[in-house]
Amino acid sequence: MNKEQKQEVIEALKSKFSQYSNFYITNTENLSVAQINNLRRHCFDKQVEMKVAKNTLIKKALQSLDDDKYAGVYDSLHQVTALMFSESPKEPALIISSFRKSLNAEKPVLKAAFLNGDIFVGDNQLVALTKIKTKNELIGEVIGLLMSPIQRVIGALQNRPEHVQKTEAVVAAPEITPAAPVVTDAAPEKVPEAAPVVAAAAVPEAPVAMPAAKVEAPEATPADGTAPGTETESN
Repeated sequence: MNKEQKQEVIEALKSKFSQYSNFYITNTENLSVAQINNLRRHCFDKQVEMKVAKNTLIKKALQSLDDDKYAGVYDSLHQVTALMFSESPKEPALIISSFRKSLNAEKPVLKAAFLNGDIFVGDNQLVALTKIKTKNELIGEVIGLLMSPIQRVIGALQNRPEHVQKTEAVVAAPEITPAAPVVTDAAPEKVPEAAPVVAAAAVPEAPVAMPAAKVEAPEATPADGTAPGTETESN
């Protein structure tokens, strides 16, 4: 590889390091060509870009971008190196883990991971990296926590009609039973008030009308046919 070709590789790597805030540095030594190609397919399916490059060129690309920022990964640049670039901080870890299980082997080996400015060094970090919460997962958990009280309220409201109907059925029965005596008790209270008033008003009117009829009767129809008030001579 001449100088121009090396510079092209460095520029291509710089572009990837600038594009992605997450990348893994792995060791793919002793993997066959078929296994490497299989690993690439796994990465492609998960939207992870895999690049194999020389350690010196990787280091130059990182140094030209920000030497201090990436200094923590320089010691991991040895042996065969394959880089995995991803938007997800944990997707490459999941790919490595599942690939190992399929081969029943310890390859590829995780040498380091750079995740949003944090650096994880060593293969013993792999299990922890598979459990990292992504941004979307964290947002989902926060939304879930915020929605949980609302969902409980909605659930209570949705179940309320059936509960209320049952409660009203139980409560309504004792309320209707005492209502009948209340209406019955009200009748005697009204009868004593109306009956005495009507009876008292009717009784005095009948005696007054009857004497008037008896006084006028003799004047209208005299016994001997004479005018009223005339005395009859006796024999």
